[in-house]
Amino acid sequence: MIDQLESAFNYHQQALGLRQERHKVLASNIANADTPNYKARDMDFASELKKAVEHGRASGGAVALARTSDRHLAGQGFAPPGHDLLYRVPDQPSLDGNTVDMDRERTQFADNAVRYQAALTILNSRIQGLKGAMQPE
Repeated sequence: MIDQLESAFNYHQQALGLRQERHKVLASNIANADTPNYKARDMDFASELKKAVEHGRASGGAVALARTSDRHLAGQGFAPPGHDLLYRVPDQPSLDGNTVDMDRERTQFADNAVRYQAALTILNSRIQGLKGAMQPE
């Protein structure tokens, strides 16, 4: 039963984790807009989500935990995030070597925030649907 619930929420869980990581990257780009020689970064969200769903975790690979007794539950720890961050190709390079385009960054940041909120709404409706199905009438 728990495995079925986990698989039902896996995609949305992975998407939320990746959206959060992308938000950090975009915020870092915006924060460093005036830093000389700073190179704007981003991730290919679709390919990262596909990898995360296939391999199980958006926040990095699973690390097996040692069990000292057969009565202990099997568990997994999680390695730190290791997403493939890509460099942005600037439309108009600046003289100081900074590749942050504030209009693009703000647009991507707002788009990511809206998609994060949409994913939360969808996940909440799925949880409410399951709770409703479990409630006696």
